[in-house]
Amino acid sequence: MGKLKENVLNVLEANTELKKGSRFYTILKRITDITLSFIGIIILSPIFILVALLIKLEDKDGPILFKQVRVGKEGQTFQIFKFRTMVSNAEDLLTELLDKNEATGPLFKMKDDPRITKVGKFLRKTSLDELPQLLNVIKGEMSLVGPRPALPREVNKYNTYQRQRLTVLPGLTCYWQVQGRSNIGFEEQVELDLKYIKQRSFVLDIKLIVLTFKVLFGSKDAF
Repeated sequence: MGKLKENVLNVLEANTELKKGSRFYTILKRITDITLSFIGIIILSPIFILVALLIKLEDKDGPILFKQVRVGKEGQTFQIFKFRTMVSNAEDLLTELLDKNEATGPLFKMKDDPRITKVGKFLRKTSLDELPQLLNVIKGEMSLVGPRPALPREVNKYNTYQRQRLTVLPGLTCYWQVQGRSNIGFEEQVELDLKYIKQRSFVLDIKLIVLTFKVLFGSKDAF
C-alpha cells in the first residue's frame, strides 16, 4: 500500500483545485464528527442491541460485526466496521458471482445478491448496517461526510483522476448517498465526490447530514 499512498500524494500536489481546507474548518469538522458520533452511539444504543440480537438469531455462528479493509485518506488502509448483512463465507462466494455484477467501474453490486441474509436485506434497505462506522469516525479513520471508502481491489483499478477521491477522509455519507445511492454509476459517483472535495465547508457538511437523515430509512435505491 506504500506505492498507493505515494500515488495519491502526487495527485494532491499536482491538482491545486483540491483545496486542503482552512485550519478552522478542519478543526470544526473534527469536533463535529466526534460530538455527533458519540451522541449518535448513545441515542442509537437500543437499536445497536436489537440489531445484534436479530443477527445472532438468524445466524448464531457468524460474528455480529463485519470488519473489512478499506482505503482511506492518502491511501492509508483501515478496518471498516459494519453490521454483518451476509452469510459468513460471503467473500469466498464472490468469485462465483462476478459475472452477475450490476455496477459500473471497479465496484461490485448485485441487487438480489444470494449472500445477503434476511436481516441483512432490512439493514441495507435502512442503512442501519452502516451505523458501526461511527466508531471509525471517532477513531479518526473516517468523517461523517466524505467519499465512501473503497476496497483495495477497487482502488487498484482507479486511474489518476479517480484517485483524487482519496485526498480527504472517507465519510459515512456524501453527495451520491443522498442523490440515488446504488442507482448512480461509478463515474458519476467520482464526479460528485470531487465536487464535494472542491466545495466542502461546514455548512455543506451539515446540509448533507440532514439530507442523509431524510433518506436514511427505506431508501428504494439501497442494496
